[in-house]
Amino acid sequence: MHLFYAQEIVSDYYDLSEEEARHCLKVLRLKKNDSVNLTNGKGKLFTGFVNYISQKECSIKITDIKEEEKRNATIHIAVSPTKNIDRFEWFLEKATEIGIDIITPIICERSERQVIKTERLNKILISALKQSLRTYLPELKDLTPYNKFITTTKEQTKLIAHCADGEKKTIKELYKKGNNVLILIGPEGDFTEAEINKAISSDFVPVTLGKNRLRTETAALVACHSFNFINE
Repeated sequence: MHLFYAQEIVSDYYDLSEEEARHCLKVLRLKKNDSVNLTNGKGKLFTGFVNYISQKECSIKITDIKEEEKRNATIHIAVSPTKNIDRFEWFLEKATEIGIDIITPIICERSERQVIKTERLNKILISALKQSLRTYLPELKDLTPYNKFITTTKEQTKLIAHCADGEKKTIKELYKKGNNVLILIGPEGDFTEAEINKAISSDFVPVTLGKNRLRTETAALVACHSFNFINE
């Protein structure tokens, strides 16, 4: 199955973007009348075939449209981007493959990265979407200061994972299947005590992700997998 990303399909014919056309023609070496699938990243799966090709262009004839049902629960992870951006990109890729709805990069007091390249990160999300044959593209929010972010959240379940001492429960104990959930994952140096207290005062509940100390991107991925596992 060859899956391409198409932001907006409004007729029975769709011209692939230059990048997607290059992949179709140069990498996959598809020919006229070969079957293809497209998704708009919003749950729709379009089936069709290669209708026209040239050296740089590829047009698809749409023959069928299906809409995949979205799960009831929204999984939202707010995480501080890692100093080594490759590790954050790895998280984005794997979380998309597993299943995630919203990702908000946050700037904390101990964050070592203050800038991200949103365009590049969105390309990674799209690539992972196609590779995993999913039809819902995660939403990547703007990089947001921590203190601003935690006062504007409305999820049913709000959790904060941190390494400081204190009483914590597991995701299994705190999360109910079908609820919208948000979890905060801090930078490599963890959240400060002030940040933890502010989150708790904003109705976030401390959660443990296990006995081992995890890297930022690993912790975020463990949380992502746990929520998906419960919602199966």
